[in-house]
This record gives sequence, structure tokens and C-alpha cells, in this order.
Amino acid sequence: MDLQVLRSFQAVAEGVTVTEAAAAAHITQPALSRALNRLESEIGAELFQRVGRVLQLTPAGRVFKEYVDTLLDSYDRGRRAVAEVVDPDTGVVSLAFLHTLGTWLVPKLVTGFRQRFAAVRFELHQADENGLTQHLLDSTADLIITGKDPGHPLITWRRLLVEPLWLAVPARHRLAQRRRVRLAEVADEQFIVLKPGYGLRSVTETLCRQAGFSPLVGFEGEEVETLRGLVASGLGVSLIPAAPDATAAPEANPDLPIRYLRLTDVRAARDIGVACLASRTLPPAARRFVDHALNTTAGAGGAPLRHT
Repeated sequence: MDLQVLRSFQAVAEGVTVTEAAAAAHITQPALSRALNRLESEIGAELFQRVGRVLQLTPAGRVFKEYVDTLLDSYDRGRRAVAEVVDPDTGVVSLAFLHTLGTWLVPKLVTGFRQRFAAVRFELHQADENGLTQHLLDSTADLIITGKDPGHPLITWRRLLVEPLWLAVPARHRLAQRRRVRLAEVADEQFIVLKPGYGLRSVTETLCRQAGFSPLVGFEGEEVETLRGLVASGLGVSLIPAAPDATAAPEANPDLPIRYLRLTDVRAARDIGVACLASRTLPPAARRFVDHALNTTAGAGGAPLRHT
């Protein structure tokens, strides 16, 4: 048994044909078939069964694959850690983050970090709050930047900043000429929200409850930009971060299709923080990125790193 055979087993188990896996391993198809047969002999069980022209995992194969995935992941991380010890200015930062942070915070942090450590590469993943936690637990990311403390016993979270949220209304809305409103004033209107599982959805529901009502959901989306587009079309209101080119003063940008209003009856904001597994020693590049993120956001005074 060797690592290449295990990688080929993993590939075939995930749907790659034996021919394709053999080509990736730079061996012939019969040679790989014999290697997989030897692997089954060593394990003492059939790992695959043929269904038509496709190889599928047996129950024993499914159990074995879980351990193979863990082994290969640990080996790859070990190689990476050694490489970073030899040359700490290189390495890979595997980072997962909320979709809503991909338009401003993450690019700013990554750009600033790469100005100091140009040889470091980034593996970037986007997900909702639940997906971010799973990225850490599955070891598919070293770090996550998320909208709240996951509250998981295996995860350590540190606040980076507090991001204000605004009530976004269409430019022709009855409240559009106001700068400050109470959230309760739109209790009877349709809300445009992210789907369940997104942090901003739970924040919206919590703030509405604090204002004394449950939001009437008219539309659900997966991207804040989609919510902005629906608000601009007059289909409802939304609690979202302000767009980079927006302002709370209507007279400053009279042509903007959305007005962002400050809320006075609830604390409309969300925490943004960075998290990692408590039990894992981060690779040098990832540790440096955490320090960079904390230093970059320090002194923001609870405000985001863009206009408020």
C-alpha cells in the first residue's frame, strides 16, 4: 500500500473512472486495477462493486474511505507545514468566508497581506454560516471569517469589527427622504432576505422581533447584491450593509435607486470575526494572516473598513 494507490482509490471512490485515475497517476489502467485488487487483499474486504460500467463503494469501502480522506488530508497538511517551516514567507492560507464579505473585507485583507507576503497563496471558499463551520470541522479551511461566533466548543472565534446594518428602501419609498427611522415603521411591509442558514437572515429576524414584529418575507436570495436589486425594483425593504457607493443622505446621491436609513429603535449591526479550530496549530502563513486581520481592523472603533 502506498499514497498514490490511496489517492487513486479516493479518486475512483469519488466517481473518477479507473482509466482516468490511472492516467492521473501516470500508470496503465491494468496496473491500477491490479493495485486496487492488492489493496482489497490487504484490507481483507471488497471495496468496490461493479454496477453496470461504474464502480461503486461497498459498505466496507465507504468506511475505509473516511479514514483514507483523513490520512491524505493529514499528510498533505504535514507536507505544507514542513514547507512553511523551511520557507515561512511562502505557504497557503485556506480561507472560507461569508458571501457578503467577498466584495469588500476579504479583498482588502488579502490585498494588504499579499503586499507583505507576495509568495503566499490563498485557497478561498464562500459559504453560509453553517457551511463555514463545516469547513473548519472538515479541515477544508484553516480559517473562516464569519458574521458571528459559531458557538462551537471546538472553534475559537475573535471579533474583528462590528458592521452597521441599514434599512434599505426603494428611492420612491414613503420613507426614502428620511435619514433615520424606526424598524417598527416597516412592520407591515415585505422584507427581502437571505435564505435560512445565512447569518444576515437570523440577524434580520432577531432585530424584527426586538422591534415587536415578525418580518413578512416576500423574497429570499443567496447574495446581498440580489437583495439590493430587488429593493431597487421596489419589491420590498431589506436589512443589509450599505453599498460602497451609497450614503444615508438622499440629496448627496439623488439618482441612487436605494436609500439607506439608520435605525433608531434597535441596534442594527452584526459582529464580524475570524475563527479556527481550537485544537489545531495553524501553519505559519495562516497565523500571520490572523495577526494581519486583527491589526488591520484594530482601531476601527466598531465601524467597518469602508464608509458608514
